Amino acid sequence: MWGLVRLLLAWLGGWGCMGRLAAPARAWAGSREHPGPALLRTRRSWVWNQFFVIEEYAGPEPVLIGKLHSDVDRGEGRTKYLLTGEGAGTVFVIDEATGNIHVTKSLDREEKAQYVLLAQAVDRASNRPLEPPSEFIIKVQDINDNPPIFPLGPYHATVPEMSNVGTSVIQVTAHDADDPSYGNSAKLVYTVLDGLPFFSVDPQTGVVRTAIPNMDRETQEEFLVVIQAKDMGGHMGGLSGSTTVTVTLSDVNDNPPKFPQSLYQFSVVETAGPGTLVGRLRAQDPDLGDNALMAYSILDGEGSEAFSISTDLQGRDGLLTVRKPLDFESQRSYSFRVEATNTLIDPAYLRRGPFKDVASVRVAVQDAPEPPAFTQAAYHLTVPENKAPGTLVGQISAADLDSPASPIRYSILPHSDPERCISIQPEEGTIHTAAPLDREARAWHNLTVLATELDSSAQASRVQVAIQTLDENDNAPQLAEPYDTFVCDSAAPGQLIQVIRALDRDEVGNSSHVSFQGPLGPDANFTVQDNRDGSASLLLPSRPAPPRHAPYLVPIELWDWGQPALSSTATVTVSVCRCQPDGSVASCWPEAHLSAAGLSTGALLAIITCVGALLALVVLFVALRRQKQEALMVLEEEDVRENIITYDDEGGGEEDTEAFDITALQNPDGAAPPAPGPPARRDVLPRARVSRQPRPPGPADVAQLLALRLREADEDPGVPPYDSVQVYGYEGRGSSCGSLSSLGSGSEAGGAPGPAEPLDDWGPLFRTLAELYGAKEPPAP
Repeated sequence: MWGLVRLLLAWLGGWGCMGRLAAPARAWAGSREHPGPALLRTRRSWVWNQFFVIEEYAGPEPVLIGKLHSDVDRGEGRTKYLLTGEGAGTVFVIDEATGNIHVTKSLDREEKAQYVLLAQAVDRASNRPLEPPSEFIIKVQDINDNPPIFPLGPYHATVPEMSNVGTSVIQVTAHDADDPSYGNSAKLVYTVLDGLPFFSVDPQTGVVRTAIPNMDRETQEEFLVVIQAKDMGGHMGGLSGSTTVTVTLSDVNDNPPKFPQSLYQFSVVETAGPGTLVGRLRAQDPDLGDNALMAYSILDGEGSEAFSISTDLQGRDGLLTVRKPLDFESQRSYSFRVEATNTLIDPAYLRRGPFKDVASVRVAVQDAPEPPAFTQAAYHLTVPENKAPGTLVGQISAADLDSPASPIRYSILPHSDPERCISIQPEEGTIHTAAPLDREARAWHNLTVLATELDSSAQASRVQVAIQTLDENDNAPQLAEPYDTFVCDSAAPGQLIQVIRALDRDEVGNSSHVSFQGPLGPDANFTVQDNRDGSASLLLPSRPAPPRHAPYLVPIELWDWGQPALSSTATVTVSVCRCQPDGSVASCWPEAHLSAAGLSTGALLAIITCVGALLALVVLFVALRRQKQEALMVLEEEDVRENIITYDDEGGGEEDTEAFDITALQNPDGAAPPAPGPPARRDVLPRARVSRQPRPPGPADVAQLLALRLREADEDPGVPPYDSVQVYGYEGRGSSCGSLSSLGSGSEAGGAPGPAEPLDDWGPLFRTLAELYGAKEPPAP
């Protein structure tokens, strides 16, 4: 059946696309052999536009898709047909004799939709073109062999909850690789396979929309929708593809807050300070994020005065805290209402409101041990100065709020009254003076009084008590400073010499004026004029004061107007000097000059005394230092026992005959007896070197020799160093033949026992040793 169909299509395609024109091929050929000025129009011997081949055909042998034929072909076999272009010779082949075109393999329109080829008829013998080449197209005819696909799937979309029906969610798009211009192979239709009845899809555009209203996120937050795209217009036999769309409902503020219980009960100790957390309240809101943020407030006035409520950092809980100090004895419980409200309200969902809720709160105040409470927050007491010790100043009082009948003990903290000027009665709380108070020394006494329960010493409270010392007129007025002035001998009568000011340490005296009175009588050298403002003017009288060496001492009496009035007498020193025309001092008596310069005689003497004392100390210090240095110098010259003398000389070995005098050891008889006289001092350096005396030869044993050398070394001041250590070698007595050293032998003359046998009998090798011990010379050989 398929073979017949394919043969028919190939025949119709080839034959239907091939036509003939009336003009023979000779007209074209003749016109080429006999060209002339008059050109005749030649018509094509064949005309075709295109061939068609069905895609995806895979037959056992090549399929005929068309036939080429030229009018110049008389069937004599002289015409050969050639085919060039895309796919010629591989995909498409032509029979050179008949012009039949075959396709050799299966074609895919999605890979290549058409092929452009060139056809030409040539002479078989000479390959001379019989016709000009002609172009034609072979199109691959589409079949429905590609299903729709979703290149961007799977999809994810979000839509607000409670959206209206038809709200657009997302648009899905499928792609079909078949030819959209040929049939319905690429015509797609979209349908919902899974997700009904919540969502729908537009069959033509693929837009997904909500299908039902009031989808609630709190009920179901996520939906999985399966969309199918089918070609062939959705008819039976079409190919299809599907994708998934995950739709998430986003939150909106559609749920009001709700307290899980209508009454909350808390308790708090009465000693809890402001800001202490009492408890947490949480209104439930199933919404998310900002839609669940809440604000809390206290509705009743009783609770708002004692407590406050705020929202935590997450904006979900209400924090109930103490606002002011609580008192169990005054009020033991508080009842009020708390309201929770959403901070963000969407007007579109007001119909689902109101977005707030109210709950009742009851807070019980618990009793706690409290320290005594004073009747006042601070006390201010007064007492006159100079009162006798024990004078009552005032009384303070405190009570135990838990047990008003409990006794209280009062005391003053020591650091607040270090001078112990005030005392307090421990049981009554009365305050007395412990010493007379002086307002001028200390006007205020700020005490800290401690009240302690006798039943519990840990319960104690403090209060500040300020005691003001009241002033009394107990200080006579005085001059503000010592006055020591001068006056020119040429001064005119009545001239102002000095303005004198007074000072009264009493508070009452300072508020009233101080009166002045100078010397009276005709012999007064100076006049004092009271200015009635706490000062007075010292004036030169009409009769000038005669000059003299000593300054004038002007007595002035001062008194205040207190009760009782107090007075004192002060002295002003005035010197008479010679002055320049401009009023400056030219010459004055020493006392006056020093006074004018600002230094009194007593001050000058004090300065001179200090300078003299310093000079005496310096001289004494220098003398002591010099005496110490001289003592050190004498000690350094005489006492040298701690000196270290270093000799850095190396010996010359056996050939060095000058490093040490060995003759003393070679001839024991040469040792001289100790020199007569007192032994030399060993605590000072030798002053002169004593020449060595020759020692008479004589026999001596080794013990005497060692003793002699030791004594010489100790008594000879010329041997450096005098305290050096002398080392003597001794070989011992282990050998059967005795020691070979001369140090271990004695001489006949010393009376010591000699060797057991003569050294001469030992042979020539011991001749030198025999000579050292004074043996007789052996006979010459």
